[in-house]
Amino acid sequence: MSIWSQLSGGRLREALGESLNALWRAIAAPLETAEAGNGGVAFTIAVIALSAKMAKADGVVSPAEIETFSRLFHVPEHERANVLRVFNIARQSVDGYDAYAHDIARLYRGHPGVLEDVLDGLFAIGLADGRLEDAETEYLARVAEIFGFSEGEFTRIAASHLEGDPFRVLGVAPDCSDDELKRTYRRLVAENHPDKLMARGVPPEFVAMATDKMATINNAYERALALRRLRVP
Repeated sequence: MSIWSQLSGGRLREALGESLNALWRAIAAPLETAEAGNGGVAFTIAVIALSAKMAKADGVVSPAEIETFSRLFHVPEHERANVLRVFNIARQSVDGYDAYAHDIARLYRGHPGVLEDVLDGLFAIGLADGRLEDAETEYLARVAEIFGFSEGEFTRIAASHLEGDPFRVLGVAPDCSDDELKRTYRRLVAENHPDKLMARGVPPEFVAMATDKMATINNAYERALALRRLRVP
C-alpha cells in the first residue's frame, strides 16, 4: 500500500473532516510508535506538516509554494486532494513546527542524508516565490538545529540553494587538496544516494528529493574541478 493510500484511509479520513486537533491526534500514534529510521506514513505526514508550516513562515502561503511542495513530493493526481487537505490544515499556523521537526529527527537520527533532503525541500518551498524572508531563514535555521546540523553544515546546505560557489556547496575550502575534494564528494554521494535512502525505509515518493540533491552535488563537483583546471598555469 502506498503512503498516499494510507493517508486517505481510515482514521485520517475521519480526522480530515474534523478539526486540526483531530488530525494531530490521528497523527500522534504512528509518530510515537514508529521506529527510528523506519518512519513510513508517520514520516510522510510530519514532512507534509513541516512543509506547510514552512510555506506559512512568512505569513502568506503562495500558489508557487504549494506547487513546489507537490512537485518535490510527487503527489499522485488521484491522491492530490487528500494530501493537500492535510497540507491546508497544517498551514493554518506555524505553531508546532518544532514538534514535527523533533519527530523527523528522532525517526531518522543517524541518517543525515534523509534529514538533509527534508531541509532541502523546505529551502525549495521557501524560495518558490523568489526569495527568503527573515522569518523563513529563522525557520530553516531552527529546523536545521533540531536536526542536529552545525552552523557550518547549515551554511553548506544553504549555499546549494543560495550561492554559486561550488566549494561552499560541497562544504570545503577553495584551497583544499584534490584528495580532500574527492573524499568529500564521495562522502556526500554516499550519504545522499537514492538507493541508500530507500534501504533506510524512506517512502519511495520522497526519494525524488535525493535525486535532485545528487544532481546538485554532481554539478558542484564538476564545477569545482573545472575551476581547478582553469587555475593550472
